[in-house]
Amino acid sequence: MGAPYPGSPTGYANSDEKTWALIAHFGGIVVGFIAGLVALLVKGNESPTVRAHAVEALNFQITWSAACSFGFLFFLPLILPLITWLILLIFSILAGVKANEGQLYRYPLSLRLIK
Repeated sequence: MGAPYPGSPTGYANSDEKTWALIAHFGGIVVGFIAGLVALLVKGNESPTVRAHAVEALNFQITWSAACSFGFLFFLPLILPLITWLILLIFSILAGVKANEGQLYRYPLSLRLIK
């Protein structure tokens, strides 16, 4: 669950890349998919590592938002808001910790909408 996959970029060329990767993951806790989208648009073309982190975070946030809002989990935020928040919080923290270590975290329960 959540293990890096073959060919994933690891490590950072500089601290700026690490900061943007952390923004993509941890920012999702506060502002949802906006953090991953901003990281992708600002640094995605300059750094393949930041792009990989931003795409993973963005895919997870979009998938989870769509599933809870329009899909089969539409009832979850209404009935169990704490569980919804905890799932987002836990997976975003796990991804941020892995990003801090220089590893790409592959979110479970996520559709690969953006490549």
